[in-house]
This record gives sequence, structure tokens and C-alpha cells, in this order.
Amino acid sequence: MLQKSPMYAYIPAKDVDRARQFYEQKLGFEPKMEIAGGVVYDCAGGTSCFLYPTPNAGTSRASQAFWQVADIESEVAELKRRGVVLEDYGMPGQDANGIVNQGGAKAAWFKDTEGNIMAVIQGE
Repeated sequence: MLQKSPMYAYIPAKDVDRARQFYEQKLGFEPKMEIAGGVVYDCAGGTSCFLYPTPNAGTSRASQAFWQVADIESEVAELKRRGVVLEDYGMPGQDANGIVNQGGAKAAWFKDTEGNIMAVIQGE
């Protein structure tokens, strides 16, 4: 039923202006529209995400969202070039670039300005 429908991410922000700078300058997002104090961004495959104001941003210790990429090494290099700091969770299989490879998939995590945990992932 729902598996055949697009899924959208809601990204909490304590300070939407600060978060916008991160998503637009560091991740290269382009705003689609502003609504309800937040901003909508289109993503690949007809999906979108909504950056919205809430005092609860950054309270989850789990990943909020991830982007599936074709070349994680290139994406991580570009994120670092733009000043994004990768998280180091001390996981087995993590290389010097912060990419974890545990067989079957590679992943790297980072936090946005609001403390939300995000990730890029490449399936094998």
C-alpha cells in the first residue's frame, strides 16, 4: 500500500535561518517554497523534504534521513570540502575518510546545525 507512494522527510530546526544556510550552502539544496515558517526542498525521484521550526530539533539520537548516492567517496570528499564534519562512532570498518564499510553498504554520518544526524549511503 504505502510502499508504492513517495516518502517525504521532515527535518526539525530550532533556528530555520541557520539550518537553511547549512542545507543550501553546505549541501547545495535549492528552496522550492516557504511555508509555515519553514522551507520545502525537492530531492531526487520526486521526493521532498520540509525543514520546519520546532524546539525539539536535535533530540533524536537516530538518523533523521539519508541520501542514497552512487559514489560515496566523491560525495564525502565534497561534503568535507564544503566544511561538513563527519561523525566518528568508532564503528568497525570505518576508514580514514569517515566511511563505514561493513559489507553490502557503505555509509557516512554527519550532523546539521540543529544537531540532527544525517547520512549518505551507497549500496553494493
